[in-house]
Amino acid sequence: MHFIITDAWLAKSRAIHLSGTKLLLALLGLSLALMLSAASLYHWVFLTGAREGWPVFGTLVRLVTKDEFEQRDRYMRENVEAMARKVGEMQAKLLQLEALGERVSGLAGVNPAELRTTPGRGGALVSGHPLTVDELRQALADLDQIADHRVDILTVVESRLFDQKVRTLMIPTQHPVTAGHLGSPFGWRIDPFTGGSALHTGLDFQSDPGTPIAAAAGGVVVTQAWHPQFGNLVEIDHGNGLLTRYAHTSRAYVHRGDLVKRGQRIADVGSTGRSTGPHLHFEVLVEGIPQDPRKFLDAGANLQRLEVAAARPAVPPVVQRAGR
Repeated sequence: MHFIITDAWLAKSRAIHLSGTKLLLALLGLSLALMLSAASLYHWVFLTGAREGWPVFGTLVRLVTKDEFEQRDRYMRENVEAMARKVGEMQAKLLQLEALGERVSGLAGVNPAELRTTPGRGGALVSGHPLTVDELRQALADLDQIADHRVDILTVVESRLFDQKVRTLMIPTQHPVTAGHLGSPFGWRIDPFTGGSALHTGLDFQSDPGTPIAAAAGGVVVTQAWHPQFGNLVEIDHGNGLLTRYAHTSRAYVHRGDLVKRGQRIADVGSTGRSTGPHLHFEVLVEGIPQDPRKFLDAGANLQRLEVAAARPAVPPVVQRAGR
């Protein structure tokens, strides 16, 4: 395609040759320029009409944005309803946690009513109308307050249970000698040296020399010394006026002031002091008064049997069908 361009006085002329490719590119460029100009003009007119409230453009704006607003509102409403269901589930779980906390509080000797400083709110989140964001925010704030209160209760219960556990560990209920048999019991007997009646203030565990002796409970070693009658003696203070005595030992592994735990090896069986043979003389004193150690050791054995029974899986009862 040829174009001839001349000026107004026909003094000059210029010929332009356009091939098919150049003509196509020119048409595409012109079309793009027209589209951009039309879009810019439409955008300017549309925004101006919507901002100034022209009747026709205002109606168009409402028609265009109505569906978008409805979709956004529906999306937000669905999200709020889903969050409300989650809040209801959290409230139900908090109720279960409250019931569990009350049962554990009873085991710890804590009255849950004394720990309720604020009235609790519970139950599923049910409303007769669609929930608003403010209502959902208030429900979350209530849940946060209830959760803090539950944490306070369980913290107190944990402290009580820990105290009970410590007190249990400080009571001499573990056998000090596992390899051996019981000799002289607690009570009146014939003294083997004098032949007269005498009060035997402990238990004698006959065993081989060198047999390990374990602490019957945790505590502090208050005595590790030689005694004319008890020989090589170890005494442990368990607090609350409780003291255990381990006599006639051949060797001690602890010293005065040491902290020992339940079951720790503190000495070996021997025959030192006023003794007729290798054995452990074991005493339990409460406020300095000798007690029968059997009461403590039997209580520990019973507690251990209960713990073993509780750890066993429950066996479902066998249902027998009556014959026809």
